[in-house]
Amino acid sequence: MATQAEPVLTGADAQAIIDPVNYVDWDSLLDRFDRLRSETPVVRVVNDEIHDPFWLVTRYDDVMRISKDNRLFLNSPRSVTFSDKNSGAFVKSITGGDPNLGRSLVALDAPTHPKYRRLTQDWFMPKNIRQMEDEIRALAKTTVDRLVDAGGEADFVPLVSAPYPLHVVMQILGVPEADEQRMLFLTQQMFGGQDEDLNKSGMADMTPEQIMQLVVGAVADFEAYFAKLTQEKRANPTDDVASVIANAKVDGEHLSDRDMAGYYIILAAAGHDTTSASTAGAMMALARDPEQFARLKADRDLLPGIVEEAIRWTTPVQHFMRTAAEDTELGGQRIAKDDWLMISYIAANHDPDVFPEPRKFDASRSPNRHIGADGNEDPVQRAARPDRDAGTGRGSGPRQVDLCRRAETPADPLQSIKMNGEADLVIQYKRLK
Repeated sequence: MATQAEPVLTGADAQAIIDPVNYVDWDSLLDRFDRLRSETPVVRVVNDEIHDPFWLVTRYDDVMRISKDNRLFLNSPRSVTFSDKNSGAFVKSITGGDPNLGRSLVALDAPTHPKYRRLTQDWFMPKNIRQMEDEIRALAKTTVDRLVDAGGEADFVPLVSAPYPLHVVMQILGVPEADEQRMLFLTQQMFGGQDEDLNKSGMADMTPEQIMQLVVGAVADFEAYFAKLTQEKRANPTDDVASVIANAKVDGEHLSDRDMAGYYIILAAAGHDTTSASTAGAMMALARDPEQFARLKADRDLLPGIVEEAIRWTTPVQHFMRTAAEDTELGGQRIAKDDWLMISYIAANHDPDVFPEPRKFDASRSPNRHIGADGNEDPVQRAARPDRDAGTGRGSGPRQVDLCRRAETPADPLQSIKMNGEADLVIQYKRLK
């Protein structure tokens, strides 16, 4: 295929992609991605001296190609997440040259990645999750009861969508309930440091370098906590994932402290944070569409579709970065060895060539070939989702936790909903009579 003249995104257009503030205005962001996907689906972003240039990839097929080709498109040697030059240099200075702050699964390449992934893969098989189903359902009921008891109005995020997946993931890991709030705080520092709705910390006015220092501190706190947990699980292993990681060996050796910490962090932090975001997004979408909400209450077979559509519609993991291992071609553009690429899951999951009416939340959408983090499911996300048919990739059974209140008198639909910032999801509802 003949390559085209290199398209370049500069100035305000480039800044609009780089600045996280612009990701709050969802419709404007999607408008921009629609235009880029149509005109220049693979475009070079050159902003300033603060950031390295990179290729922005917005078309579903191109994102899938990158996600599946782990030989040609690497998680390293460059950072797997987007950052400015100074932050990148700071990370390398404290890691001994590694561009990624943590050595988690998302930052590893073959042959290391599959070896590490296999360590916990068996634990997350449906048969093991089923053993926890009663406990998880009981937790779901307690969570919904707490929502109802709050009165006629409640903030859905801190009351439901944040604590519920957090508790489930901590139970899976083997983290004591008393330490859950610490895990939540550290997660918010890592992923939402500048979001005042999340942490109320005053971090919004800090420089990127200051933010990075706090993120490093959060990672160090994670590492210290899980180092102690590792000692406990090696001395007294239990039936949880922390014990699996603590006692696992790769090529005959225990994981290094840094590798273990990275494994714990990706499970503890990313496992609940993504689920929290998609759950809140689904609630908002359904509250805006009372007709669809009524259909879902009447037909519980549609529940697996809520899970799939929530991941697509919200896209909690919005991008990852990849590095080209050799010269190649993508979307009609010449990609040079060592070029940095941003694969936009937001843009891919709203590609109208793959998803008709992509901005509409549709729990009955089928097929729903959305792209999760890296085009693959992480084990924690998979644990909270239905059993999957190997032939179709679609949900095939009610294995996900039912957050809908099962009562003799069904709950009335939400009466209204409003979104304040990114985190405050205030819902009004009628009490059960």
